[in-house]
Amino acid sequence: MYKFNTFFASMKSIFISLSLIVFAISFTTCYSQQKILYKQIDSTQLFLEVYGPKDIGTSTNTPAMIFFFGGGWNGGTTKQFEPHAKYFSKRGITCFLVEYRIKQRHGTTPFESLNDAKSSIRFIRQHAQKFQIDPNKIIASGGSAGGHLAAATALIENYNESSEDVTTSCVPNALVLFNPVIDNGPGGYGFDRIGEAYKEFSPLHNIKKGAPPTILYLGTKDKLIPVETASYYKKVMEKVGSVCKLKLYEDQGHGFFNLKNFDYYKKTVSETDKFLQSLGYLKEGPLVKIE
Repeated sequence: MYKFNTFFASMKSIFISLSLIVFAISFTTCYSQQKILYKQIDSTQLFLEVYGPKDIGTSTNTPAMIFFFGGGWNGGTTKQFEPHAKYFSKRGITCFLVEYRIKQRHGTTPFESLNDAKSSIRFIRQHAQKFQIDPNKIIASGGSAGGHLAAATALIENYNESSEDVTTSCVPNALVLFNPVIDNGPGGYGFDRIGEAYKEFSPLHNIKKGAPPTILYLGTKDKLIPVETASYYKKVMEKVGSVCKLKLYEDQGHGFFNLKNFDYYKKTVSETDKFLQSLGYLKEGPLVKIE
């Protein structure tokens, strides 16, 4: 019996080892997936879901694309941008889906959401070598309130976690914004929660020289973000010498870019691909099917 148990234990160990080898092989032969803890506040743990390109060489540093889900800083999940992450990882970009604190799960305010967004970019940049990314080719992206967070990491000075090393920049090198809530001032989205802090929280009110090149998508029938607001954002961006491409989609409402609205998902993904090509972050393409 002892010999049998010893043999069984040995075979189990070999099986586990082979399973790990198979996992390692799958890690390199399709887009890879990891879940990594990037921040902990008391008992709250926040994770990054990482989608890496397949067949990445040991000396290759890819661009990074960081996605913040929408949901009014109240709800939402990282699954929103999972299709985008899969597509752009196949195109050669290392993609990150960011979990951040929201009201429904953590009882927090939009200010903690921004703290976490900044923390995530700092973490990714600090671990650029581990992730095999170029720390000077970081793209921040998001939809609705997630679009606000992406823009705010680039433009807002305050709302940094006190325990972090702020000498590591949280400013991305480019922005891809899907109907972002860029105006949090009086009459803008979220003013009832932001109040007078909008002066240091609202991207529209903090555009400055050196703002990253940006592409902004908006439906003409969006009930939360007026076309006039997006047009003004573009105007101010260009006034400070920054690139801002505004893509308007007729008769489309808020959230039109999501996968469930496949035609517009495909259009906005294709436009994003072209935009990143124009910045030199992607080779001419697209080279993979949008699905």
